Amino acid sequence: MMEYEINDETLALIAVGEECTEVYEQNQIFYVNKNVNEVMEDSCLYFGSTLEGRVKGTERLIGIHYKTPVIVEESSEMIFFPTCSTRYHKENAWISLRHIKSYYKDGGNQSMIEFQNGVKIPINISFGSLDNQILRATRLESALRGRKMHKKRFK
Repeated sequence: MMEYEINDETLALIAVGEECTEVYEQNQIFYVNKNVNEVMEDSCLYFGSTLEGRVKGTERLIGIHYKTPVIVEESSEMIFFPTCSTRYHKENAWISLRHIKSYYKDGGNQSMIEFQNGVKIPINISFGSLDNQILRATRLESALRGRKMHKKRFK
């Protein structure tokens, strides 16, 4: 597959080498012939911005400048966070915050993410780093919801 946009069913995008992404959705797993950051870029563009624009938005909302979580699509609160710097797309994964059920250490420098549908994905990231990324994404989610509530109150 050459084209893919993140949607409500997307759980994770996992880099498989330099030019391939493994896509986990609620009921299927498949591959896209682009690197993980290109898939993120295409998805952000589909919803009206660039990945860089989404990163800058997060920086402004919560002040995070490294391994920045992004709001891919605001009305559905589709927030994804990277597992490493986006400069290293060969090793990076983007994870959907909203679908995570739990996560835990899975030996060595690996962690396991369990999604609400029961799918488990091993991620090559320490538990501490994963925990930090989830906390950052949760801060972003909170800022987004706070902004939405503020808008509703003053309409």
